[in-house]
Amino acid sequence: MNKEKGTGEFGVGIIGCGNISGAYFKLIPLFRNLKIVACADINPAASKARSDEFGVPAQEIEALLANPAVDVVVNLTIPEAHYPVSKQALEAGKHVYSEKPFVLTLEQGEELRRTADAKGLKVGSAPDTYLGGSHQFARHLIDSGRIGKVMSGTAHVLGPGMESWHPNPDFFFAPGGGPILDMGPYYVNNLVNLVGPVKRVVALANRARTERTIGIGPRTGESVPVIVATNIHAVLEFASGAQVSLMASWDVWAHRHQNMELYGTDGAIFVPDPNFFGGEVEVAGMDREPKPVEVWDHPLTAKNYAFDWGTQANYRGVGLADMMEAVATGRDYRCSLDRSLHTIDVLTAILRSAEEGRAIDIVTTCTQPEAFGIEEARALLREDVAVSGTEDAA
Repeated sequence: MNKEKGTGEFGVGIIGCGNISGAYFKLIPLFRNLKIVACADINPAASKARSDEFGVPAQEIEALLANPAVDVVVNLTIPEAHYPVSKQALEAGKHVYSEKPFVLTLEQGEELRRTADAKGLKVGSAPDTYLGGSHQFARHLIDSGRIGKVMSGTAHVLGPGMESWHPNPDFFFAPGGGPILDMGPYYVNNLVNLVGPVKRVVALANRARTERTIGIGPRTGESVPVIVATNIHAVLEFASGAQVSLMASWDVWAHRHQNMELYGTDGAIFVPDPNFFGGEVEVAGMDREPKPVEVWDHPLTAKNYAFDWGTQANYRGVGLADMMEAVATGRDYRCSLDRSLHTIDVLTAILRSAEEGRAIDIVTTCTQPEAFGIEEARALLREDVAVSGTEDAA
């Protein structure tokens, strides 16, 4: 591996050059132990476009998997392809870091575990947004006892759906999609980060429409079928005893719910959107008055990435960098297979509960990830990034 050759970098091969890949191409270079060396896509035109844009060699998928410069594959294919592509990469001797959901069933996750263990490889999965400075600051406040013991909470991920901005939204409404499997990982991962593993879930679900109309791109006006539930209400019971209500819907045009609120014995904490790395944290004590708390000077709060609606902190790939540092040092990594599979267990159990009309016990468990503090984050960033805050990185 490149790390062992003294370069200090692991070679990254990206498979899947669609909509989300641009962020990875832009942001992976922020991390000192990563270098993108190849890209591939089932559609050669897509990989060529990214190759031309970012100066990364485009290859056929089989050639990328055989490329000795590739140490780890970043799997950015559609959800249904995550498992077979990741398994193929492991069998080729590559570590794997996948977009979420990294598998669609527990059985797929356990098969990846067996293959990885047999070959001495690692499997990790997005989302890594909970490693952002604001979410880690919320973790710090909870760990320090600022609100007492967390006993309950709410989480909301609500919107009208993806068809207005995504030119090929079909997979969002197909098996492996829907708001629970698509957006739920951000919320459940952060809840595991803040509260710990989940013990049991119960849920209800429905869908408002049986088809959606694409609103952008060359397929504008085309209808796509809605196969999965798009409106889900769930209650999560945690091993700690906490109970959190989760509502995930793509049938909501407007609302006034906070993204995430956690209620402790001595106060409450208001956590920003887990889909992003930064945002405002508010805390209330027994005075019952939520007040903004100045977030610590964490490097993963710097606003570095221009979205259509403004500049935000975006450090996609930090989970990959953390995993590859663990490969080099032998320590645990935060976006691990165990934690990612626990999230899949929770999310699929929510859908099963809604289908079967009963509470579902979660069969997996995991530990809370190690907190990701200022120094830990700074150690993974390239020196110029850690100093400058990456304001012009996008």
